[in-house]
Amino acid sequence: MRTAILSDIHGNNYALNEVLKEVRREGIREILILGDMVGYYYHPDKVLTAISEYDVHAINGNHEHLLFGLMDDPQSFYPIVKKYGSGHFSAVEKLSQEQIKWLRALPDTREVYYNDLSIMMSHGSPWANDTYVYPDSNLELLKAFDSFNYDLILIGHSHYSFCLRRGNTLVVNPGSVGQSRQKGGKAYWAILNSLSKSIEFRITDYDVTELKLEVLKNDPDLAYNYKILERK
Repeated sequence: MRTAILSDIHGNNYALNEVLKEVRREGIREILILGDMVGYYYHPDKVLTAISEYDVHAINGNHEHLLFGLMDDPQSFYPIVKKYGSGHFSAVEKLSQEQIKWLRALPDTREVYYNDLSIMMSHGSPWANDTYVYPDSNLELLKAFDSFNYDLILIGHSHYSFCLRRGNTLVVNPGSVGQSRQKGGKAYWAILNSLSKSIEFRITDYDVTELKLEVLKNDPDLAYNYKILERK
């Protein structure tokens, strides 16, 4: 069985649409989503509509929690917009009540099993969704994964794709679909083959033209959200 692994879509429907074209070509019907479907960019409603056509197992990331905080306390609007742009505000405006209810019901971690293959889905890490983990992170941080007994631990958050082994566990970050910090105009994701217990990393091209125009319109003072789309 082959399953797509996506993370950090961040309201970028342009990138997601191109990834899902490949998912369909591969005949994949099941998707694992590691959080941060919202934030930064402006079409989380289209993102949630697009993934609803698949068998989805999803969790929340730190940007979903920022969204919930904004909805529960509108006074948090200005710090969020100053740091991340108006993507969360777009989510408040555009997401339906049904979509918001679905997001709020998602856990922060989720266990998934395919026969004898055990998987822990998390965003930053199994112990905190805002932990930044990289292959060259300090040893004490990496050792924290040794206390978990899974074949795979899936993480996102850093927007960098990698895999590393800790004991009998493979720690996998598929990278970011919607805002790669590796290269602009590329959506990073992965495919899990549960029969061979293997991971195939994928990189999908997408056109950033419309999204850059949207950033200039909605967040002209937040250069990062624009320049990251052009990173070489």
